[in-house]
Amino acid sequence: MMKKIRHSKFKNTGILFELLVRQTTADIISGNNDTKALKLIKKYFSGKSELSRELELYDTLVKERFNSESKARDLIEAVIKERQKLSNQKLRHEKYNLIKEIKDTFNIEDFFKSRIQNYKIYASAFKLFESATTEKALKPAESVSTKHTIIEHIIQKPVEGKEQLPLDKTMEEYLKQGKDMRLLSYKLLVDKFNDKYKNLDVNQKQLLKEYINNVANTNSLRQYVDSEVDKVKSEIESFVLKVKDNVTAIKLKEVASQLDNLKKGQTVKDSQVVSLMRYYELVKELKNTLKEVK
Repeated sequence: MMKKIRHSKFKNTGILFELLVRQTTADIISGNNDTKALKLIKKYFSGKSELSRELELYDTLVKERFNSESKARDLIEAVIKERQKLSNQKLRHEKYNLIKEIKDTFNIEDFFKSRIQNYKIYASAFKLFESATTEKALKPAESVSTKHTIIEHIIQKPVEGKEQLPLDKTMEEYLKQGKDMRLLSYKLLVDKFNDKYKNLDVNQKQLLKEYINNVANTNSLRQYVDSEVDKVKSEIESFVLKVKDNVTAIKLKEVASQLDNLKKGQTVKDSQVVSLMRYYELVKELKNTLKEVK
């Protein structure tokens, strides 16, 4: 009897790579250019490693676009044939060593907590690869559903009954790039960001790091923002007692009361992150103003 296939993000080459790239970006923004995540990427995804070759197959299913279902099916079959040429023994060995180093280097729960934008596609690709190269099998209905998930992604056809938002142009271009170019693009974007926003304080940089690590709005980002809102609100309320101008005090009370809006919703909106960045800036201005008064 064949074993059932279960998706494992710990063994999904595409997901492992994307999480390492995201960790690299977060480290660089935090000022750590000697990032361990980048070293792992160079070690395991460069040259002709089996992991690198499998990553290219994941990338093909994520980034390629065709305008017909028949072409999408042909692409899937071609990718599966290429996957069958890879050595499962080498892949297991490389993947085992990579996962071991990730566990030794990072908090494993935090590392895998972030969601990936194309998680369903990566998961579907993983199942197809497992089905084609191991003794495990997908049930007929699951096999059809898995292939259709990838086909709909390739031809950008909305899932029936759901409205599918178009990809952001920048993200679409990013996904079309190879792994080396994607790393370079990340580095260039971060360098430009650091140059433009070099005056950000510790709180602002930490907020951006949390946002990048939890870009898909996991619970940890919601909890982090909520706790930061409480801290900022408390700081602003403390300034109310220090200012002598009644009008300014009233305005600060009003501003503090508005902060609770940033805690609304199960997920964190981009606008809430931007607002919190502005509140951090306000706190900096208030501190500087009080220093000058003294």
